[in-house]
Amino acid sequence: MTRILLKIEYDGTNYSGWQKQPNQKTIQGEIEEAFARATGDNIELFGSGRTDAGVHALGQTAHFDTKLPIPISKIAEILNNQLPNDIVIKSACQVADDFHARFSIKKKCYLYKIYNGQEKNAFLANHVGWVKKELDIEKMREIAKILIGKHDFKGFCSSNTATLDFVRKIFSIDINQEEDFIYIEVVGNGFLYNMVRIIVGTLVDYSLGRLSLQDVKDALKKGDRQKSGQTMAASGLYLKETFY
Repeated sequence: MTRILLKIEYDGTNYSGWQKQPNQKTIQGEIEEAFARATGDNIELFGSGRTDAGVHALGQTAHFDTKLPIPISKIAEILNNQLPNDIVIKSACQVADDFHARFSIKKKCYLYKIYNGQEKNAFLANHVGWVKKELDIEKMREIAKILIGKHDFKGFCSSNTATLDFVRKIFSIDINQEEDFIYIEVVGNGFLYNMVRIIVGTLVDYSLGRLSLQDVKDALKKGDRQKSGQTMAASGLYLKETFY
């Protein structure tokens, strides 16, 4: 048995997220079916984490086991020949038998793209979060500093988050602007359900004066979801990179 790690890029617009679900079109399902069509082998993919419907990836990772004697250098090509154009296998490599795409991970980087322009843009609609009012990135950087470090992020996740442990560590939040676009990269050791989208929403709402400094502190220290920001659109979120 050989364990293979894939690096995957996808546009999540037309999918019900990463995780395989009955009667739903998903990234995991598409890749597993593509492998079965190409080789006759039924595999189970284990991803670094789930992405929701409409969320994209530049560097999702997932592993699977196979007994087939396929040259590893050919796996990406074999899968890409079977996959739709909005899912691409960027690379494949062999990993140790005790490696796990989810449990071996040390940190992840998510990218959120904001279109901060005045005019609605049809070609950007599925790939950014649109904020029409002008944002102040210095204010966004100011409030981002409070969120860096190890905290209980109960106030920065959806109420239906399936966990009892809300403690996560944020290593960095980098915010950069290029003309009408703002790029926010969040690196952490793990993320709760909708956590990155709510962190970005908090930066946006603080910049626009909808939240005060005390609101954000209360969200962080008291776990008060009502004091953190909006949940930004899934369309602007990208799983950029995983680190092992």
